[in-house]
Amino acid sequence: MQPSFERPRTVRPTVDVAGPAAANLPTGLSTAVQQLALDPALSDAELVRRTLAGQQDPFAALVARYQKRAYWIAFHVVGRTEEARDVAQEAFVRLFKGLARYDFARSFYTWFYRIVMNLAIDALRKLRSARAGSLDDVLGGLPDQRESGEAPGEREEQDRAGGAVLERLDAKFRAVLVLRDIHGLSCREIAPILKVTHATARWRLHRGRQMFREHWERLERGGRP
Repeated sequence: MQPSFERPRTVRPTVDVAGPAAANLPTGLSTAVQQLALDPALSDAELVRRTLAGQQDPFAALVARYQKRAYWIAFHVVGRTEEARDVAQEAFVRLFKGLARYDFARSFYTWFYRIVMNLAIDALRKLRSARAGSLDDVLGGLPDQRESGEAPGEREEQDRAGGAVLERLDAKFRAVLVLRDIHGLSCREIAPILKVTHATARWRLHRGRQMFREHWERLERGGRP
């Protein structure tokens, strides 16, 4: 069954893989798969073990736990819906093919996020080399974390502007900003995903925020981001 990617509710995706909320799961799951995905006693590693033992439902449960997160990470990097779906789909294909190489001493989500991020960065580079246009819809569906009285139209306009600014950043800075400021991972979690040191992840986050702020201020002054 091909996963159906749905826009999550207005909450930031979590990294609590032990017991994801039902609201973060896709619709249309079988009862057996949903129970596995929601069972707080079943770690991701245990689902991997059961999959390697030949069971099908445990892998479907892994997909259910991560498909929305995979899509949104890809979308915030690539900025296009179809490409983000393709990245997420390919990430699960590679995950399944590579399960036998999984190191049970390592964090599953760190390992899987690295697969997603690498594919997303590759897709972004291909897009940038193939086109020279603006990204009108990037972050248009970004879950809004602000508690403000802004009108929906104003928020959408800011999201589009923020996406245009994010589009200007180099992939290595954009990746850290996406993982830290949108998906809430710490720099210690981001470092192994991007295969960099903790210090490098922190520097890229600091520098990326600086560049984002500079582009944003330029945009507010009436210039191009």
